[in-house]
Amino acid sequence: MRVLILGGDGYLGWPTAMHLSRLGHDVHLVDNGLRRRAHRENETDSLTPIAESLSARARAWEEVDGRRMGVSMGDLCDHHVVERVLREFEPEVIVHYGEMPSAPYSMASRAHAAFTQYNNVIGTLNVLFAMRDLAPDAHLVKLGTMGEYGTPNIDIEEGFIEVRHKGRSDVLPFPKQPGSFYHASKVHDSVNIALACRIWDLRATDLNQGVVYGIHTEDTKRDERLLTRFDYDEVFGTALNRFCLQAVIGHPLTVYGKGGQTRGYLNIVDTIRCVELAATNPPAAGEYRVFNQFTEQFSVTELAELVARAGREYGLEVVVKGIDDPRVEAQEHYYNATHTKLLDLGLQPHFLSETLVESMFEAIQRYRDRVILDRILPRIRWRPREPLPASP
Repeated sequence: MRVLILGGDGYLGWPTAMHLSRLGHDVHLVDNGLRRRAHRENETDSLTPIAESLSARARAWEEVDGRRMGVSMGDLCDHHVVERVLREFEPEVIVHYGEMPSAPYSMASRAHAAFTQYNNVIGTLNVLFAMRDLAPDAHLVKLGTMGEYGTPNIDIEEGFIEVRHKGRSDVLPFPKQPGSFYHASKVHDSVNIALACRIWDLRATDLNQGVVYGIHTEDTKRDERLLTRFDYDEVFGTALNRFCLQAVIGHPLTVYGKGGQTRGYLNIVDTIRCVELAATNPPAAGEYRVFNQFTEQFSVTELAELVARAGREYGLEVVVKGIDDPRVEAQEHYYNATHTKLLDLGLQPHFLSETLVESMFEAIQRYRDRVILDRILPRIRWRPREPLPASP
């Protein structure tokens, strides 16, 4: 297949590109360097050293594996860039990772919220219009998020729910309750993609993904130049990645609030396999489908306890410490989400308890001298500590 990967320089985009290339697919990457610029803005960096540019990564891949990837640098918010790439590459599958992926970033200020929504929503709209005009038979595999659903007090279905009301029934999109302006941008994406499928007969798979963890895939282990990034800071890191790093460097594991916040999780290896399964099993023309993409669910406290236990077995002294939650979120809640469609397609999960030491601790030990200590704890708050003064 001819696979176009948007956001090919990112944590998930780069290992996905290598995986699909190794399987024999013709892969072309697009990126605008957003993640690298955002790290410079926040004075943070990946724990793992990554190549100086996406082009350098592609050259390293060709040297190691013998396969060539195409690279285009450009912004999806520029419709000319999107149209040019689709016209020249003629993709059969478009894997869309190309968005600002951070809830804390989107909550840092009005400007950050506006940028996140413009970047994500307009970029995806440009992709949809370019598909309509230039690649109407292509399959869009879009990275969504479980965060679109929020934490409802009912079971979360895969995208849709049957509703009975006043003697009538219909199958409708599952109610969306995003918890940040980033998650709201993903909701807008889903609505726009579903509309495009309905009116233009496009085909799309929305992968509502849980929290991804891990450093290595089969391909990143082959050469240090092929490493993907590993973020642990408050803007781009996740609770699990942060806990593992804190355990290794002797920093207390910082649990936000009461620790009852529960989410779905999956290994980076499973993320890549899920994308492959979706891409190689496309929907029909006009079909918009949703897969909930995670393999296990944990509360934040359960995660911390699991990491602490594994860390002690690894020989580390691990302390768990609660801190004020900088976010506005339910501290304790019901959470039970369906996730069967990818399993039905053949996903064989890698579970956290089986992969924690190998996939996390050992690699963190190797690069621990790259940790930026004053960028671990949160500074961005969903709500100001004090009410802001009224505008004049």
